[in-house]
Amino acid sequence: MTSRLSGHDLVSIAIEAGAAILPFYDPNGQEARTKGDGSPVTAADEAAEAIILKRLAEHGITAVLAEESVAAGRIPDVGAEFWLVDPLDGTKDFINGSGEFTVNIARIVDGAPVDGVVLCPALDEVYWADETGAHYAKLVDGKVADPRPIAVAPAGGALKVVASKSHLTDETKEFIDRFDVDTFLSFGSSLKFCRVADGTAHLYPRMGRTMEWDTAAGHAVLKAAGGEVYTLDGTPLAYGKSETPTGPYANPHFVAAGAFDPFALAKAS
Repeated sequence: MTSRLSGHDLVSIAIEAGAAILPFYDPNGQEARTKGDGSPVTAADEAAEAIILKRLAEHGITAVLAEESVAAGRIPDVGAEFWLVDPLDGTKDFINGSGEFTVNIARIVDGAPVDGVVLCPALDEVYWADETGAHYAKLVDGKVADPRPIAVAPAGGALKVVASKSHLTDETKEFIDRFDVDTFLSFGSSLKFCRVADGTAHLYPRMGRTMEWDTAAGHAVLKAAGGEVYTLDGTPLAYGKSETPTGPYANPHFVAAGAFDPFALAKAS
């Protein structure tokens, strides 16, 4: 078994990683290299991941699937309990200067996310989930200020739907059209899960390629806030998928929702 970190520990690690990212960040935009899978990567990703892996190791945690390490072929054996790390989710938002990029760390037990932190260093926002529930806080001078518990909004009437700024596919649009939508919101990175978790939105569908480290921390926050992430067959999104049709640790299409069954609300296609 690996160690269970407190929410305070998770947030502290994420804040340190976020502080390592910001010197590389330019709101006017910057360049990035391209990895073998065609996705962009910057020196900021690597700096943040090195800090996170070091801090987790100090707590005896080595069963970690981290995005840049996996891309470099460093894939540890993991069992029923392991950690997922995306040191800089929303690299396109980082590159184009929108500020909506995040640091993501999550603990997985028996396929489900049970603890996690999502930190947005450019916007000074942090969300986290632990055994006490889901929480949100602003950061002031690099420290948590006025944390508060969060919960999903009840679904009643028309929905507020959030979707990706960079990956809004035709299939996602077609899925959204099956609902009575009041407001359409667009955010980058794993902030979309968090906006459902805090009640800003009701629904976040994603019909496109994602990896487990992209979703686990936001999923943990949403789950702790009373919501869930479902695959298109209605089962909760699971983690530890070492073999899938689209590659190791790839996710199927999914729908993140508040405390309701999104498929029961959808109009017939």
